[in-house]
Formats: sequence, C-alpha cells, structure tokens
Amino acid sequence: MADETVAKKLKTSPPLIGTHNGHFHADEALAVYLLRQLPAYASSPLIRTRDPAQLATCHTVVDVGGEYDPASNRYDHHQRTFSTTFPNHNTKLSSAGLVYMHFGRAIIAQHTSLPLDHEDVTLLYEKLYTDFIEAVDANDNGVSVYDPAALASANIEKRFRDGGVTIASVVNDMNNPDPTCPPGEPQDEDSLFSRASTFIGHVFTRKLHHACTSWLPARTTVGAAYRSRREVHPSGRIIILPQGGVPWKEHLYNFEREASGAGEINPDEQVYYVLYPESATEGSKWRVQCVSVNEGSFESRKPLPESWRGVRDADLDGCLAAEAEKAGKPKIPEGAVFVHASGFIGGHKTKEGALAMAVRSLEL
Repeated sequence: MADETVAKKLKTSPPLIGTHNGHFHADEALAVYLLRQLPAYASSPLIRTRDPAQLATCHTVVDVGGEYDPASNRYDHHQRTFSTTFPNHNTKLSSAGLVYMHFGRAIIAQHTSLPLDHEDVTLLYEKLYTDFIEAVDANDNGVSVYDPAALASANIEKRFRDGGVTIASVVNDMNNPDPTCPPGEPQDEDSLFSRASTFIGHVFTRKLHHACTSWLPARTTVGAAYRSRREVHPSGRIIILPQGGVPWKEHLYNFEREASGAGEINPDEQVYYVLYPESATEGSKWRVQCVSVNEGSFESRKPLPESWRGVRDADLDGCLAAEAEKAGKPKIPEGAVFVHASGFIGGHKTKEGALAMAVRSLEL
C-alpha cells in the first residue's frame, strides 16, 4: 500500500525544474518563468545547482548541464557545438529562446484561448520573439545590435551609456540584496532569483497582453484600410482608419511587402498618408499623418507641402484657398487646424477636409 502511495505521488507531483546556482542572468530567469506559465509546470519547484547528480533528478533543466535535447527536456546553450536559432532569425538562442521556441506556442495558445495551430498564435509567436525574446538571446550570447567593426569604421560612437536601462542590466543588478524590500523579506540567492524571474516574466506578460489586445486587432483594422485604399483615392496612396490610437506603422509596412511579393516594398504600393480621428468623440478633429520612409525613420515619404508647414487655423485656410485658386483646383473645405513645421502631420476639423488636404498634397 505504501509503495502505491509513493508511486501515485511521483506521477502527480509537478515536474522539478533545474537551473544553475550562483550569479543569474536574464535568460534563465525568463526561461523558468515561461515554463511556469504552462499548467504542467505551474506549481513546479525549482532547484538551482551545478551538481550533475542533482540535475539528473530534474524533469527539465535550463541553462546548465551542457546538453540540448528536447526529448529529455534539456535546454542548455553553452556547449561548443551549439548553434541553434529561432526559425528565420540569425541570433543564437539562449535558454530563454530555447524554452520559448519549444513552449511559446503553447503559452500563447493558453493566454489567448486559441488552438495551437491558429494563425493568430503563429503571428504572436513570431511577434514576441522578434520584439522581446531575441534581445535576451543576443544579450546572453554577447551579440551586439550593430556590428562593432562597422560602427568603428564609420566612426560612430554612443552619445551616452544605455546599459543601465536595459532589462538584462536590471536583472543583473537583482543579484544583489534589494534595499527596498520590507524588513524580514528573504535576501538569499534563491529568493533574489525568484524576484528577478517574476520581474522579467511580468515584462514578457505585458508584451504578450499588449500584442493580443492592441497589436493584433490593429492588424485587422489596418489590413481592411489597406485593401480598400483605392476606394479612398485611385492612387492607393491614402488610407483611412476608423479610429485613432491604432498602432498602424508595422502593419502597414508588412502589408506593403506582402503586396509587393518580395522582401523590398514596391514604390508603386507605398502609402503616403494615413487619416484618422483624434478621438472617439462625435465631431472629433481629424489628422493627416505622413508615412515615414521606414518604421524607425523621421523622414516622410512625401511630407505635406512646404507652404503649409508651421501655419495654423485661419492663416492655413487662407493659404489653402489661395493655392487652390491659383492652380484652378477645387477649394479645400474651411476648418484646417495646423500643419507641423516639419510637414509630417497636419489636422482638419472634418474627415472630408483632412482627405482633401491629403489629396491636394499628392498633387503638389
């Protein structure tokens, strides 16, 4: 009877997770958190050791042990022969990337209550790796964002040190006792690791939540606007979003690439202006925002005309009316609000006026 009880306990006990003790890093802190997001590991105990005999008792081991073998739940990346990367990426994986590569889909499917093979799960799986996990992998493997030799040859230097504001740097600092902890809070090594794992894990969860609730719905909104752009204007250079606050840039560039059928965006498929209301309030003003050359650029593909820049209200209405009369074009409805001094954005009191500004800007 006792043997049966022990056997039953072994079958029902949560799987033991192992990682190394000593100084911890962002990658294994995140790897452990990710595992615990799955029901099978939700209450898993953790042992931190480098003793092979103790690690051998663990169901799953991350960032230690010198072995990568998913079949036996071993996820180390320090072996000399290790070169695994995430699909369609070049950065060598850390323990965080390894765990995410194998369990990320399941984590996302659980968070979204979607099937594992759902298209949205695939989109989010790639999104979270690209936007968050890959940087953790790169940091742990000593991979710089830019090629140091190329930067040196171009004589480019940092203006300031930014290491203190990276997540990996904060996790590194958490190896030290926390002076902000309430009196009596444990400050031993395992407790510090637990707090670091929770910290970086919560950052991941926020990223996932934002991607699910904002980025993913925005893809649907921007996709519909992009597909119907030639109904707005025959050129296809203008899209209209039904509401403001939509994170449209990344999606727009992706839809343009898909339309081009190649890695590079076809210039003929480029959108120049995105129109949207400032708020959900009835009668809200409208914005005309120029699309930048690329997602990280401040340079617009086609900025609003020079003669409009830095002009506001009645003065802008007068400028627009005078140009229309001179060119023999239809008058833009009154109600222009402003055009930024750099020409990257403007505003009008009405949707019709904003669209008229965008169309006129195309012609100039």
